[in-house]
Amino acid sequence: MEVIESVQKMCELGAAWRRDDEITVALVPTMGALHAGHARLIEKAKSLADITIVSSFVNPLQFTEEKDLADYPRTPKEDKKLCKDLGVEYFFAPSGEDMFPPGFLTTANVSYLSTKLEGESRQGHFRGVCTVVLKLIHITQPDYAIFGHKDAQQLVILKHMVRDLCIDVNIEAIPTVRDKDGLALSSRNVLLSDEQRKQALCLHRALKRVHFLVSKQGILHRGELLQAVRSHINSAGDQIELDYANIVSRTTLEEIDLIESGNTLVLVAARVGGVRLIDNTRL
Repeated sequence: MEVIESVQKMCELGAAWRRDDEITVALVPTMGALHAGHARLIEKAKSLADITIVSSFVNPLQFTEEKDLADYPRTPKEDKKLCKDLGVEYFFAPSGEDMFPPGFLTTANVSYLSTKLEGESRQGHFRGVCTVVLKLIHITQPDYAIFGHKDAQQLVILKHMVRDLCIDVNIEAIPTVRDKDGLALSSRNVLLSDEQRKQALCLHRALKRVHFLVSKQGILHRGELLQAVRSHINSAGDQIELDYANIVSRTTLEEIDLIESGNTLVLVAARVGGVRLIDNTRL
């Protein structure tokens, strides 16, 4: 595995691969602190392409709080080992100064979709996400970019960005990867105490409750289902502070009053002892 820190060198390699019709490239954009969920993304990338690039860059543009940026886990040595063990060909770890040099003024934004859900709580977050992903795609010029369903709104937004700007890349996604207890894997999970982690399980359990109410009791109305979700999370413990819960279309992120099989997302976000976690389920 080759570790590349220079944006210019990565650009040169990406351009060369794009000129070669016989080579396919997959990009796995990450902010480091890799875990088993990232390993699944890498496995998906390797199943699709000849060359896999894992980028590791803690993007300051997508953080709305300085403390969250400062506290974000950073494990570069372990990340490189995991990628090497999984057969990743290139580990791209640029510096902040190289990605966003002095005078950097350009951003990308999917305006309407970025104002909903996470966008209400984290203004400017998706502008930062779109900007860094767009730049990583231009740098590496991949045939595929791999993401997870856990960041459901992000996935919808990035697909719109690629479509709207005619970017020649295929966005691929894998299901949310969970720990044995059901908690969605996240780099932020390491910041939870044992008690906070136990209470955090209420997010997944609330989503499972929705599946039960829909499949076993035939409840399809948004209001009833959200009431059940909120009640479950709010009663889970004193470390939980619910940010939002909502039921929306998978494709438009518009609120829907009745469950539409195959086109429904149930999303939740909460702070658990100050650590912000998100989760969702598809119906």
